[in-house]
Amino acid sequence: MFIFAISSIASIFAIMNPIANVPIFMALTSDQTQAEQRSLARRSTLIAFFIVLFFAILGPAILKILGITLDAFRVAGGILLFFIAFNLLQGKSSHIHHPSPDEHTESIEKDDIAVVPLATPILAGPGTITTVMALSGSYASILTGTVIVMAAFALVLLVTFLLFYNAPWVQEHLPQTTINLITRMMGLLLTVIAVQMTSAGIIGLFPGLG
Repeated sequence: MFIFAISSIASIFAIMNPIANVPIFMALTSDQTQAEQRSLARRSTLIAFFIVLFFAILGPAILKILGITLDAFRVAGGILLFFIAFNLLQGKSSHIHHPSPDEHTESIEKDDIAVVPLATPILAGPGTITTVMALSGSYASILTGTVIVMAAFALVLLVTFLLFYNAPWVQEHLPQTTINLITRMMGLLLTVIAVQMTSAGIIGLFPGLG
């Protein structure tokens, strides 16, 4: 259980990459006061938690209704994570988790950006949701797995909140080169996770290959 919990934390931290999200948060909230920025940090992380919790609880039922097996979901999720990891290895932000320039401009013009794009897709994007659902289903007991994975997600969200809450200080003391290095390291870790998730799904779909 302990190893699974540590693995879950590492996986979710790699896919969310909270440190690399600080400059994005600062750019989206550049015209906000410090009090408004901190309010957005609280609301966006809270909303992201409930978005992922919704899919963690109802995700298996949704897959069952659609006739999708967990192994097929793992394969698709692994491929999705691989493309995100590929961008991270190059020091780039994946458009799956981060808005394009046009979306960035549009989001700034909106009155409230706590839901879009902060809560989703930046914090609770397709990659994060896929990772949480796949990890939950990979544990012996789905209920126990869901609890452990959601606790891991909550911990990473807490780190994200603290970074957003103190975003000006973090951006001032953390050079862009350091952020890029961390992003590439997260990309390497996420690549391994993506390959492992995909291979587990393939073996589940084709037991003869195991």
